[in-house]
Amino acid sequence: MTNASGDFELTMDELRVVARFAAESAQGVLPTYEDANPGDSRPRAALDAAWEFANGARRTKAQRVTSLDAHRAAKEAATEAACLAARAAGDAAAAAYLHPLAKATQVGHILRAAACAARVAELKAGDDPSVGLQQIELAGRRATPVLVDVLGRYPLAPVGKSRVAQLMSLLDASLRAAR
Repeated sequence: MTNASGDFELTMDELRVVARFAAESAQGVLPTYEDANPGDSRPRAALDAAWEFANGARRTKAQRVTSLDAHRAAKEAATEAACLAARAAGDAAAAAYLHPLAKATQVGHILRAAACAARVAELKAGDDPSVGLQQIELAGRRATPVLVDVLGRYPLAPVGKSRVAQLMSLLDASLRAAR
């Protein structure tokens, strides 16, 4: 089964690989959000929806709705780390709806959760950039050949000034170099 038409095709199996990669990235940092916001389950709901899809369930409205809710939670977070943890969970759910359009902005749906997780690790280590680089290296090792193949259908990640954008560009470049 393929996704909606676009510049190329993406199968549901390929989308599941992307969602799994993003969910794995978000899973480790979700406690950062939950510790700061114990009563807010929106990022957890998004991550649960991402895992459901990644594990073979149909793609449903749940991924879209919970993704948007997690991104709203990110905007309301009191700290950068909590914001990025919620954003990673929202990105994991949104990965189910990665568009097959050859636009650099789509790369964020593939790699931003990992970049957010790396930035959270930096922040928790006293803003140590070497920790983020280590996390990007670990994320690169988790990337499957299918994920790298999907990534290769898109242009390079957009260049940005934020640390998350820098980390995402580093991950993007390292995965493409491994092809």
